[in-house]
Amino acid sequence: MDHQELRGRVRALLDAHDPATTDRLDFLRARFDAGLAWVHFPAGLGGLGAPRAQQAVVDAELTAAGAPDNEPSRIGIGLGMAAPTILRYGTAEQQARFLRPLWTGEEVWCQLFSEPGAGSDLAALGTRAVLDGDSWTVDGQKVWTSSAHTARWAILIARTDPAVPKHKGITYFVCDMTDPGVDVRPLRQITGEAEFNEVFLTGVRIPDAHRLGAVGEGWQVAQTTLNNERVAIGGQATPREGGMVGIVADTWRRRPELRTHELHQRLLKSWTDAEVARLTGERLRQQLAQGQPGPEGAAMKLAFARLAQELSGLEVELLGEEGLAYDDWTMTRPETVDFTGREAGYRYLRAKGNSIEGGTSEILRNIIAERVLGLPGEPRTDKDLPWKDLPR
Repeated sequence: MDHQELRGRVRALLDAHDPATTDRLDFLRARFDAGLAWVHFPAGLGGLGAPRAQQAVVDAELTAAGAPDNEPSRIGIGLGMAAPTILRYGTAEQQARFLRPLWTGEEVWCQLFSEPGAGSDLAALGTRAVLDGDSWTVDGQKVWTSSAHTARWAILIARTDPAVPKHKGITYFVCDMTDPGVDVRPLRQITGEAEFNEVFLTGVRIPDAHRLGAVGEGWQVAQTTLNNERVAIGGQATPREGGMVGIVADTWRRRPELRTHELHQRLLKSWTDAEVARLTGERLRQQLAQGQPGPEGAAMKLAFARLAQELSGLEVELLGEEGLAYDDWTMTRPETVDFTGREAGYRYLRAKGNSIEGGTSEILRNIIAERVLGLPGEPRTDKDLPWKDLPR
């Protein structure tokens, strides 16, 4: 499909559903049905089977026409993690049920992966799922769950066979967050907010029809989610001086009285690193247009976390006493997260979580070393032991 034909489809959508007079949700549904939600998805599932790169053509035309978006910052887990996994491993019925309200934002998603005893070592998770007829009974605890307090659905991995090694006894499910056995509790962070949650699962019933992939193959399914998660966090398209580096550079230009030689040298290095990361991200997005994300997403997420922490620290030092100010420590449960929002003190504290969420920086370095550079893997003495025999 060439750009002219694609623009013709956009014009047809706009002619039939004028953004100025059409209800926002009705427009988004019509856009999905027209195959203009994510053009690289198959026809009937919000796409046209077109190259991923052509999405930029659609987005530019609709933005120019004043069309509403689907608030991607509010539904990022659904868009960036759940949708690619459902597309790859879901049945036709699952795809038809979940993808449209996921994309329009009618249903928010969260991710029930990490546990108090299985964070970086995710495969050691202990949440159990036991088959009972045509459904599974799930018991356990998950932690650091963004959007759990607003989510309708969750992607969940649980242990279904404790007698095999930890990577082999995991199964992947779609969990209904409105089930009475789901208890969501806020986790207040260093910023004062509670954007994360801990989730307790007690006798939660999940139909087998909501299983993604085969029983015991959840680890393989989860790799699709995790690879897409890292790209979603670290591989966003940004202009030059976008994000944190732009904020610090703007302060430097506006406040010459704050400058020192040492801070200047640090800013120059961070600015260069940010530009390298931006261009590397562009190359990664071009690779994505040709297929599934690879381990390169780990490098982008790692760079994002390092730069956010370096630059937010530099900003606080540059501002001196002003950088220590904090406007509001009221405990809130936000629906969206703005890494660069509010004042310098908030940005500094929030950036501390960047090296934990979406895979710790330590784990990402292992992924890069082993899967990108081909270095020998670390010794893993528990790799072949049954999960039930692992020390805890």
